[in-house]
Amino acid sequence: MFAFAALNASSWAEEVGDWWGTAERERAYYRVVNFPIPKDMVVEAGAFVTLPDKRIAIGTRRGDIYLLSNVDEEKPVPKYELFATGLDEIFGLAHKDGAFYVSQSCEMTRVTDRNGDGKADNFQVVSDAWGYANYHEYAFGSKFDPAGNLYVALGLSSSYHSRALFRGWALKITPKGRTVPIASGLRSPGGIGPNEHDALFYIESQGPWNSSCSLKFVQEGGFMGHPISYNWYKHAPGMGPPPAQPESGGRIVTEKEKVKKLVPYAVIFPYIRMGRSITGYVVNRTKGKFGPFEDQIFLGDYTQSIVMRATTEKVNGVWQGACYPFREGLSTGILNVEFTPEGNLLCGGTNRGWPVRGIKPFALERLEWTGRMPFEIKRVSIAPDGFDLTFTKPVDATIGTDPKSYRVSTFTHIYHGGYGGPEVDQTTPVVKAVELSTDGLLATIKLSQLTLGHVHEFDLGVLQSRD
Repeated sequence: MFAFAALNASSWAEEVGDWWGTAERERAYYRVVNFPIPKDMVVEAGAFVTLPDKRIAIGTRRGDIYLLSNVDEEKPVPKYELFATGLDEIFGLAHKDGAFYVSQSCEMTRVTDRNGDGKADNFQVVSDAWGYANYHEYAFGSKFDPAGNLYVALGLSSSYHSRALFRGWALKITPKGRTVPIASGLRSPGGIGPNEHDALFYIESQGPWNSSCSLKFVQEGGFMGHPISYNWYKHAPGMGPPPAQPESGGRIVTEKEKVKKLVPYAVIFPYIRMGRSITGYVVNRTKGKFGPFEDQIFLGDYTQSIVMRATTEKVNGVWQGACYPFREGLSTGILNVEFTPEGNLLCGGTNRGWPVRGIKPFALERLEWTGRMPFEIKRVSIAPDGFDLTFTKPVDATIGTDPKSYRVSTFTHIYHGGYGGPEVDQTTPVVKAVELSTDGLLATIKLSQLTLGHVHEFDLGVLQSRD
């Protein structure tokens, strides 16, 4: 079961997709603060990591690592220190015991400053157990998990093929430096790391065998959906034989019955309405500094220059969840996000390579909560006969108890080898009953039917808060 929730409708369209039309209203709750970048500097941020001294390290597409100071000043006057250069397309940064662990296209590298002059002078290969020969063969890296492991999600060759070793796979790198293939079937990842429950997930992009962008659980031994990378099972003896070949043109829930290792998406983002090329993400652990969305996933989108939210839950052993609009109006394509020490959301990226709504070639911006409480859907969770909808502010009792205030529709996608795909098999379940809690923060809705494997989309535009 997958949910998509929105209080507001889109207004008009442009080449890269519909505007939500909400930036002006969002500004009252979450303002965008620009970080000036010196004119002689190009900072196409692809990865962030917060250091013990509260500086934030930035890994860039051009292979540089900058150390950024003054990230939480009211009117930022940032200081950029070039720590390392000469790397390649940095899409993962971790830090431990004074060393950076850098995920670049060709390898994971341990980078240190041995003489203490503030510049990297030692570069050691941690793992190069994958191939690299094509511009699209990006490598997205995680932070350390509690056991000290790192993870890498590897994009395919030229977006469609797996010509180099383990392209389209996820790998685990252990504290002892051993590289272990753990999942096949990736297509074009945008980030990898924990969800709000500390389970390993990754972002997948729309394309062949993926009709829309999605957030997927990385199940060790699992198959994530794209069969082009089956050719490397012979180099991954711990994974067993390749799964059965999925049949193009079906539905993912029916193919799951045939292809037992297939891992369906946990959250699917309706294409264009909720991004087109979703990228790095981070869990909000700011303890209320960023408003009412604690322990939720915040994700950037490259094409539409937006930030979204997502939540996940495990039901009968299967991960599922919901996605929500959050903030549009950023200045460039967002490649990654990171919470600052004071609980603001640092967003960075570039417009290089593909169409982007934001007009700047690269930018660093900070989203900060103004202290005003927005009226939003805080969380959608499954219930026995429908859904529990939690809100950030009390819902008006008269409107909130009327079943007609809750419009629900459903759809799924064709699971096929073609590029992307339409929304199909639409249904319109009837909202049979609504129970609103006394405090107005929780609405439990009962539907005439729940459809397995379908996105359940909520249009709640008529709801109002009590104030």
